[in-house]
Amino acid sequence: MLPKSNARIHGEPLLDLPVDLYIPPDALEVYLEAFEGPLDLLLYLIRKHNLDILDIPMADLTAQYMVYVDNMRSRNLELAADYLLMSAMLIEIKSRMLLPKPAAIEQEDDPRAELVRRLLEYEIMKQAAQDLDALPRVGRELWVGHAVFEQLTVQVQPGIDMDALLAAWQDVLKRASHYGHHKVSRQELSVREHMSLILRRLSSEPLLEFFALFDLTEGLPKLVVCLLAILELAREGLVRLTQQEAYSPIYVQAGDALN
Repeated sequence: MLPKSNARIHGEPLLDLPVDLYIPPDALEVYLEAFEGPLDLLLYLIRKHNLDILDIPMADLTAQYMVYVDNMRSRNLELAADYLLMSAMLIEIKSRMLLPKPAAIEQEDDPRAELVRRLLEYEIMKQAAQDLDALPRVGRELWVGHAVFEQLTVQVQPGIDMDALLAAWQDVLKRASHYGHHKVSRQELSVREHMSLILRRLSSEPLLEFFALFDLTEGLPKLVVCLLAILELAREGLVRLTQQEAYSPIYVQAGDALN
């Protein structure tokens, strides 16, 4: 009888194995290691058995390597040519190390030198690949956000300071002095009336130079009333005074409140 489990067939619990059930001998075999080539296998064997990569015991390493290769053959796995080539190379190195050294030769190159060099280079490259793979990757640890926004451009009108406005007013008075006369009379002047006149002019001409709003032939009282009307309109936001740069002409235009 099977141990208690959640296995069911057609809704009924499976309590016993079928009589005619055939399980191949190698059905439950699991391969835990996957190697990318003979150098990867050799490096795995060296690290697994704590061997010194600079002083490899060729007999032990060759035996372990051949066990793995024979195991692959017994399972009818297709062996790559480089695995077989490495087998021949290991056997050759092992054979050269077993041969006695002639007494006439004082020093001979280590037969393992080329193999050690290739293993060290492969280990460096493998570690570099693992370090790169550990870095955050777009689509794995990082996701790129996308957003759509509408950029609104707000046009900021150049401002004007009181010194520039005072200089412009003094220039108006200086120009008006050329039209001076000695007519004596009484007249009633209204700031509100001049405000209405200025707004009517701006409705047909949205941008006027500061001097264009003054009638230089009307005398100083009307000039003062016109200036007060402009200042009152600017305070109420019905007109805007602008100047591009210092000492440049001052302009009057309809303000936001008027629009």
